[in-house]
Amino acid sequence: MIRRRPRHTAARPARVSRHGAHGREGRSPVVRPPLPPLETRADRFELAIGSAAEFLRSAWPELRDVRFEAGTMPPAADDDGIPRWSVFSDERRIVLYRLPIERLSHLHRQDDLHRRMMVESCVFRAAAEYLDRDPWDLGPERFRF
Repeated sequence: MIRRRPRHTAARPARVSRHGAHGREGRSPVVRPPLPPLETRADRFELAIGSAAEFLRSAWPELRDVRFEAGTMPPAADDDGIPRWSVFSDERRIVLYRLPIERLSHLHRQDDLHRRMMVESCVFRAAAEYLDRDPWDLGPERFRF
């Protein structure tokens, strides 16, 4: 006859687990963290500025020698708050600030298309300020349906 130990008195050895509570611990070194994004927000911002600036340069000869630059933050706030862009007419230069445009804009839909439209609208308004015109005058054929 074989005698068995009662289950409640048997001391079981602690089982070594390869996984944590959520199955994430103990992975092999083959599994790496994800790669950084191929295109950053700054890259998308500069691309949107460049495409809108090229459209404006082709439509307005006064803007062909104007540099459109992407800056991170304005040097200081003015009376109206934090500026989204700065126009330097004597230097023929327009600087658009990425962080105020991206973070202080109130979009009704947070997706890539609406973010790009916001950046392009800022380029148009900054160019209109440079030319001392209304932004809607810069591309009238673009907005005619």
